[in-house]
Amino acid sequence: MEIISAIFYFVIVLGILVFIHEFGHFIMARLSGMRVETFSLGMGFRLFGWNKVNGFTFGNLDEKIDLGAHTDYRLAAFPIGGYCKISGMIDETLDTKAIAKPPQPYEFRAKGPFKKAITIVGGVLFNTLLAIVIFSILAFRNGETTFKTTTIGYVSDTSIAQRVGLLSGDKINAIDGKKLNSWNQLLLSLTENLGNDRKISITRNQIDTVITVNGKKLVDLISSNIPLGLEPDGLRTIIMSVQSNSLAEKAGIKSNDTILSLDNTPIYSYTEFISEMQNRKNKLITLEWKHDNNIITKEIQLDNNGIIGVQIAQAYTGETIKTNYNILEAFVVGTKQTFETFRLIVSSIYQIIVGNLEFKKAIGGPIMIAQQATQFADRGFWSFLSFTAMLSISLALINILPLPALDGGHFLIIIIEAILRREISVKVKLVLQQIGLYLLMGLMIYVIINDILKLL
Repeated sequence: MEIISAIFYFVIVLGILVFIHEFGHFIMARLSGMRVETFSLGMGFRLFGWNKVNGFTFGNLDEKIDLGAHTDYRLAAFPIGGYCKISGMIDETLDTKAIAKPPQPYEFRAKGPFKKAITIVGGVLFNTLLAIVIFSILAFRNGETTFKTTTIGYVSDTSIAQRVGLLSGDKINAIDGKKLNSWNQLLLSLTENLGNDRKISITRNQIDTVITVNGKKLVDLISSNIPLGLEPDGLRTIIMSVQSNSLAEKAGIKSNDTILSLDNTPIYSYTEFISEMQNRKNKLITLEWKHDNNIITKEIQLDNNGIIGVQIAQAYTGETIKTNYNILEAFVVGTKQTFETFRLIVSSIYQIIVGNLEFKKAIGGPIMIAQQATQFADRGFWSFLSFTAMLSISLALINILPLPALDGGHFLIIIIEAILRREISVKVKLVLQQIGLYLLMGLMIYVIINDILKLL
């Protein structure tokens, strides 16, 4: 079932992103006076489709059919992408039949550099707009809640925070000289300027000190998918429900109770609670919790599962600042978040180029995307929507890279042709396109193998 679920969510998210991307090419081509012969979701064999000439049909179209100015909208067999076939353009279909004839006014090659350029960048533009729209909707719906603390409540074992030397109770005052006033600022500052050494100014046991973090080491830890492992001071673990006939029910724990301590060690986040319970399998523990206004302490003998039969959540009990946004403000926030995500991805690409980030650790293929899509979907619709926005930005950035077969490669050719004031030969374009396709196929095989090795 997990595999089926992963495939389902992968197809859904990829279908959305490909549709938006290709629609960007489609609408820009049509606005530029170009004909679009095919709009396909998926690659390869045509399963079914519709056009104005012969309506809805199954299978491939007859090669003799002339659609004229009409488009065949289709679903193809392999859900690994899609394409928008624009008349008079050398693309991934490598179709040169029309190119052998004199240019027609409705063809891509007959248009000026500007119309060619906006048609090519249409996919990237629409992927970016999709991210802005999603982030804006989330900002309008949820607003922003800021935790007004920079004191660490919990540091999990083997996490990035622990490995760089942070401890529970540390108050982080500044990072690289930038003063911090909230937990949100703290997390954002930690992800800025990846690859550079970081100076974290903290107060520990009422003594001010500075922790220097090696930038390359930090990037390597992040790329290894090691969790940050930081929780703010002010979190509390709340009991959501109690399982019948469980250890918790027998001890008298009720819904809405708050866990206070375990073996006289204060408990703050549910991550900490789960970890500490797992470390005490088959042991007698002393658990302290709050019920209404009463503090209750009891000894509980754990079994070999290290669980007591409760569903838990966490609540922040410290000072917060809740900001709600109107539609215009939400759009501004959504735009900022989109370009901040762009910046972080570009920063990661730069770290790969300079050698601070290992390529195989930094990239992920279809398997990883499917896993992440499932994880975000399990957290709810809005979480899945946020993941879709982030993936849309990644797709936009990948496509704008100046490599053959990608939008960026086509865009580079347009710039070169504009400078030379003549078209590059069809033969050269075909060779470049073929090279690009082989490179992309090789990269796809590599990332799939890399995904499989990560699972082993």
